Amino acid sequence: MKSRMIIQIILTVLVLSFVFSAVSFAQVVKNGYIDSDKIFAQYTEWSKAQEEFNTDYKAWDEQAKQMQAELEEMLAEYDRQKLILSDEKKKEREAALDAKKQALDAFTNQVFGPNGEAERRNNALIQPLLEKINAAIEQVATDGNYDFIFNSAGLAYAKKDYDITDKVLDVLEQ
Repeated sequence: MKSRMIIQIILTVLVLSFVFSAVSFAQVVKNGYIDSDKIFAQYTEWSKAQEEFNTDYKAWDEQAKQMQAELEEMLAEYDRQKLILSDEKKKEREAALDAKKQALDAFTNQVFGPNGEAERRNNALIQPLLEKINAAIEQVATDGNYDFIFNSAGLAYAKKDYDITDKVLDVLEQ
C-alpha cells in the first residue's frame, strides 16, 4: 500500500513537472482590439473631413436638383404648347429636352457615378486620415508589444512574423 502511494506521488510529480515545463515553453500572445466606430466618431480630423465632404456633396446635390427642376419645367412647358407647335418647333423642343436630359445624366454620372467626383473627393479626404489611423494602431501595437490587434471588421494589425502571405503566394505560383 505504501509503495502504491509512493508511485502515485511520483506520477503526480512527473505529471506536474511536465505541465509546468510545457507552460514555460509556450509563447504568450498579446492581443488587443479597437472600436473603429468610436475612432471615427471621436477623431476630430475625421469629423472635419466628413463635414467638408457633406458640404461638397450638398452643393452637387443642389446642382443636380436644379438641373432636374429645369428639365421638368421645360418638359411641362413643352407639354402645354405641343398642340400648337409646328412639327419643326416640336423637333427643336424635343432636341432641347434630350440635350438637357443628357446634360443631367452626364452630370450625375460624372459626380455621383463610379469613380465620380464625389467618390474621388471622399477618398482624397479620408485616405490620409486612414493612413494616420493605421500608423497610430501600429505605434500602439509596437509600443505595447501586441502581436495582434483586431477591430470590428477583423484583423487590424499583426506582427510581421505571423505573415504567411509570401508562403501562400509561393504555393499559388507552383
